[in-house]
Amino acid sequence: MVDQVETRVVTEKPGSLLVVSAHAGDFVWRAGGAIALAAERGERATVVCLSFGERGESARAWRDGHALEEIKAMRRQEAEDAAASLGAQVRFFDVGDYPLCESQEVVDRLVHVYRELAPTVVLTHTLTDPYNGDHPAAARMALQARVLAQAIGYDAPGEPLGAPPVFFFEPHQPEQCDFKPDVLLDITPVFDRKRRAMECLPAQQHMWDYYTDLAKRRGVQLKRNAGPNLGLAHDTMGEAYVRVYPQVTGVLS
Repeated sequence: MVDQVETRVVTEKPGSLLVVSAHAGDFVWRAGGAIALAAERGERATVVCLSFGERGESARAWRDGHALEEIKAMRRQEAEDAAASLGAQVRFFDVGDYPLCESQEVVDRLVHVYRELAPTVVLTHTLTDPYNGDHPAAARMALQARVLAQAIGYDAPGEPLGAPPVFFFEPHQPEQCDFKPDVLLDITPVFDRKRRAMECLPAQQHMWDYYTDLAKRRGVQLKRNAGPNLGLAHDTMGEAYVRVYPQVTGVLS
């Protein structure tokens, strides 16, 4: 008699990545690789742009004589094209920039997004940036909304949020922002997609080569920290992150 063995197939629900970006281009430079990787794994990737970066990050358009609403429309289209290149959906809050003002209204809108999407990972800006106050403002609101979305009594549709890990992506000038990465992400398989997404943002063309070079440097550091046994490619490309909350695990690795 042959014993019958019951086989159970466990199907894990695909993850959901949420990126809270102060301006229309931030998510591309700083987290484009992570977004593209999530999309290729079949996960839902959603970007929330709090502003279009119309006042502070569209100098070329202003010099060309465009009006405010024209610039916002241009930056919207650029961000939509970039998000599509990465495999993500993008939403715009259009709350203005320079300054990006913190408010309970914006936080509440983010809470609704958290409850709707139930993200398994959240990416946003660092809490320190002496060059651009919009970035820490976005980070503070993203973190506050995460906490409120967890509260069962908070008045928003959907189930209370779990505890998705939050990662700060790399600021433009990391040393001045006290950025010390503790996560290096291998984005080599999707870097071409990130580069195409960057090229969807002609308003900030000066950033294309900067962030390509940065990906090369982080790739070198990634290989150095991974050791020689992983067989990483010579041209490894990377992104750097800081984990905000402790990792919860049963195995140290």
